Amino acid sequence: MFIFNSSIGKKFIQAVSGAFLIIFLLLHGTINFFSVIDSFTGKYGVVTNDDVLFSEGDGLFKLGCDFMSLPIIDIMVPILALGILVHIGYGCWLTYQNIKARGGVKRYEVSSKAAADSWSARNMFVLGLVILGILFFHLSHFWAKMQLPEMFGIGNFENNPYLLLNATFGKWWILLGYLIWFAAIYMHLLHGFWSMFQTVGWNGKTWFKRLKVIGVIVATLIIFLFVAAAFNAFLQANNFIA
Repeated sequence: MFIFNSSIGKKFIQAVSGAFLIIFLLLHGTINFFSVIDSFTGKYGVVTNDDVLFSEGDGLFKLGCDFMSLPIIDIMVPILALGILVHIGYGCWLTYQNIKARGGVKRYEVSSKAAADSWSARNMFVLGLVILGILFFHLSHFWAKMQLPEMFGIGNFENNPYLLLNATFGKWWILLGYLIWFAAIYMHLLHGFWSMFQTVGWNGKTWFKRLKVIGVIVATLIIFLFVAAAFNAFLQANNFIA
């Protein structure tokens, strides 16, 4: 098929899978930010002693985690994993094609001067490797202790997500590692957002400028949600917040 065999088709698949991952990041970041709201409402760490979803009295972050435990979300997990694999696979293929086209190892090739002037655009593959490497570290902290035991019965299930937040972000060196990860995601998103629309033809002068601004706003919002939750957990774990 054309969409799988051509360079344009592969770029289109890369754009669609990227859009899917951006939506997931917005959802994930919003749920994480619920823990920050819980700190202001006095609900941080409040979890009822039962296995019922959406128990009355639970903190907002716990309710968000309960939402992620719904069967429909469990169905989406393998789809999300497939989206990540497709995005990585086609990203590697496109990088190889760029290197081959330019006759050697060069920076990430892009088609416009604005993109060529962007550090993130020239280093998308490197940023992707950093994101992928720390992703497994992240999964071992949360997914392996919540969704994995629920879905496959592997490991010990942790019903209190606040404890996982504190255990992870309470250590400054882990927090620092996550901040590096968030920075890599931010830089990846800066180029990826408008490039996604450029791939489907929204590359006119007027819309190009608008999409770059929107991309900065979306990327900043996503990373703010994650960074705020991480710092809040660090403060909570080390008793900086009463």
